[in-house]
Amino acid sequence: MSIENKTNKQTMKQIEKITGGKLTLGKLLLSIRECDEMAQVDFAEKLGCSKQHLCDIEHDRKSISPKLAANYAKILGYSQEQFVRLALQNIIDRDGIKLVVEIRPRPGCHQACSYA
Repeated sequence: MSIENKTNKQTMKQIEKITGGKLTLGKLLLSIRECDEMAQVDFAEKLGCSKQHLCDIEHDRKSISPKLAANYAKILGYSQEQFVRLALQNIIDRDGIKLVVEIRPRPGCHQACSYA
């Protein structure tokens, strides 16, 4: 396990501890917004969505596509792997499928590779 992956897993476990439950993309976005001390309307503008849409994502009422999750990660300067993994996990959980998503870069592709 690389140091980066170990750090990401440690960070995610800490966020789960803070949020009091399983980490979702919505909880991650809410945590980032609150840590940056941004109003919901300002954070939504930064992501290019409406305040209501962001509210629905933060409260796990709406899922987003993996492509949009990767775009949000890029905008915010975070790991696309984690955002995409959480977006896919949200979709799988919503559909009642009892699987855990694991993501890794394609061979020869780095974090900076395009997701589109």
